[in-house]
Amino acid sequence: MVEQLMINWAYVILLFVLGFITYRRKSLDLFGSAVMIVMGIIIIFSAGVHWLLLIVLFLIMSLLATKFSKKYKMSLGEFEGRRTSKNVISNGVVACFMAAFGGYYLTFVGGFIGAIATATADTLASEIGVLDQQPRLITTFQKVDPGTNGAISPLGTAISIIGAAVIGLAAFILGVLPDFLPSIIVAVVSGTVGCFADSILGALFENHGWMTNEHVNLSATIVGAIVGILLMTFVF
Repeated sequence: MVEQLMINWAYVILLFVLGFITYRRKSLDLFGSAVMIVMGIIIIFSAGVHWLLLIVLFLIMSLLATKFSKKYKMSLGEFEGRRTSKNVISNGVVACFMAAFGGYYLTFVGGFIGAIATATADTLASEIGVLDQQPRLITTFQKVDPGTNGAISPLGTAISIIGAAVIGLAAFILGVLPDFLPSIIVAVVSGTVGCFADSILGALFENHGWMTNEHVNLSATIVGAIVGILLMTFVF
């Protein structure tokens, strides 16, 4: 017990180091890094380090995707640059909540994976999908400019599914959900549904100023978590 507690605190120290690095590299602002650290501590002591590593994987993939083709994104006015606490909360608070209960209820494991898979799929679809020159609005399939809220493309859809699958594979390897097929299916289905929900909400509400990007992201991760819970409850 004491040994495990010492291990957890060692990871807390590493979490502070990670927060400092993301702040110094201008990936997150100061408050965003602080929120990330607090959420990480909650996950470490409620669910375990292996759950936290899944979120770290999402963070790494999202930061790499954001930096990818930076000059082109800047030319489109789509380079987000340093993210704020709003970004951290909207993408991570649902997963943090699921982790807090995941050790007691197996269905919340599906919600945790679903939320992270959605955040990953949506981030990759936005950051990589913007490179597709002929996106279409998800509600009308009308051609729109790259970066339009609610736009989808073959490239964005493909990379979102791949990103969700990576989360599912990592969840299996880390032992978050130690069954290969359920882990992959929950991640891919939840992530894909959540990602499309994000696009629909973006087209219907964000484009009209009725929701912010953070509201859309939060809603999408809730959808992904619900799908993950339903899959764990009725399928697996």
